[in-house]
Amino acid sequence: MLGPVILAASRSDRMRRLISAAPVTKQVVDRFIPGEAVDDIVPIIKDLTDKGLELTMDVVGEDITTPEQAAAARDAYLLLIDRLRELELGEKVEMSVKLSMFGQALPGGHELALANVRPVVEAAAAIGTTVTLDAEDHTTLDSMFAIHEELRKDFPQTGCVIQAYLFRTEADARRLAAAGSRVRLVKGAYKEPAEVAYQQKHEIDKAYVRILKTLMEGGGYPMIGSHDPRLIAIAQELAHQAGRKLDEYEFQMLYGIRGEEHLRLAAEGHRMRVYTAYGTDWYGYFMRRLAEKPANLRFFLRSMVSKG
Repeated sequence: MLGPVILAASRSDRMRRLISAAPVTKQVVDRFIPGEAVDDIVPIIKDLTDKGLELTMDVVGEDITTPEQAAAARDAYLLLIDRLRELELGEKVEMSVKLSMFGQALPGGHELALANVRPVVEAAAAIGTTVTLDAEDHTTLDSMFAIHEELRKDFPQTGCVIQAYLFRTEADARRLAAAGSRVRLVKGAYKEPAEVAYQQKHEIDKAYVRILKTLMEGGGYPMIGSHDPRLIAIAQELAHQAGRKLDEYEFQMLYGIRGEEHLRLAAEGHRMRVYTAYGTDWYGYFMRRLAEKPANLRFFLRSMVSKG
């Protein structure tokens, strides 16, 4: 399986330099990350919302090594929120944040990440939107869930992400489903050991369905993060069985992947949110997109060959 190999490469400085230097890389990266700055991304936001889609915005970057970099990440999100306020799009666009960007891995990182993310959540609430805390590797999750719980005391609409491939997630889903949370369920995109995570696709898919059933039957707001047509159909059936209306759950897919499906679901009346990333530190995000789906890797390799 190539996925684990690509995920390992996402942590390699040598591979980062090699791929970043390839002439074709920017062209391919633009498929998934359509800009480096807020001004680049504003036309994308306008275009997608005009088409009836909603967005969750991710300022990419995880390799934070100083408190100053963590503060800069916070300020990048605050700038984005200010632009959304000017565009009057708060109700259509939320934010996704990785707490590693806010200093979670630094000394005193739990408190630092909470201090940095709180003003972002406050500013988002002030324009009528919210923030979802992205899940990262399993070693960070206890901290993420604790910060999520703390933020929800003042901002109960704050969301979080759970990953189907982790053994712990079924228990996490039962806890969150009863709490009125906004919960995004994804398969998982980090290299995790067999001691904590399913390794086979069929096992992950079965876990995804079990967890999604728990979320649909619970009191929270499920967000289905998947491009898999079979899982999308199952999600619709589970929502129907649970008696959920179309505005009581939503689908989420990545920018640059299955764009026609985004529009189809929106046209059928579903809430469809496009996960849209931007920024200069794109390498880790890009490599996980390649690892998630063989078609993404084939697209990249074909581009390199055709432009070589």
